[in-house]
Amino acid sequence: MPEFAALLDGYKRFREYSYPRQKARYDELSKEGQHPPVMVISCCDSRVDPATIFDTGPGQMFALRNVANLVPPYEEGGGQHGASAAIEFGVTGLHVKHIVVLGHGQCGGIGAALKGEDLGVPGPSFIDHWMEIIHDARDQVIADAPEDPQRMLEWEAIKVSLANLRTFPFIAEEEAAGNLKLHGAWYAIGEAQLFELDEASGEFSLVE
Repeated sequence: MPEFAALLDGYKRFREYSYPRQKARYDELSKEGQHPPVMVISCCDSRVDPATIFDTGPGQMFALRNVANLVPPYEEGGGQHGASAAIEFGVTGLHVKHIVVLGHGQCGGIGAALKGEDLGVPGPSFIDHWMEIIHDARDQVIADAPEDPQRMLEWEAIKVSLANLRTFPFIAEEEAAGNLKLHGAWYAIGEAQLFELDEASGEFSLVE
């Protein structure tokens, strides 16, 4: 398949060009392990790569990517919690100092949620259940009828995820102790512009 062959070609370029330039860093990481100061929770959208957006190198960022960059509320029961497990490891295992929830424009999950469409397979769907995290926020955005409901729900989803992060006891404790800071950000794909959330005002402003 040519698509997979293209990946292997990329690996070969990495081995020939990028790896030799960063070999000392990779050697250090292999011996000392990872100690990233920042965790980024972003969408799995192929157009939004947090390492590219923030221009980071190996070992600088602990990344969690999922549909619509959502964080579920803390709960102990139910099924297997991949997102929650990654968050727990980032905070209690790696002791990250910052968690950034990174949303983005033109998010397919957000758009479909606004339209009330089925997001996954017919019948029971993992995606549909996952998007219930922003059910209340979606209903409020629809009721408010803003000029750009897509962007508004993308922003509100970031706020919901930040609020849900604070339902995790270990996050609440670390934040209260001043050891951990939470941030919200939104990336405009076409313009390559980053907006940062001011939680006090609830407004997003362009990073310049």
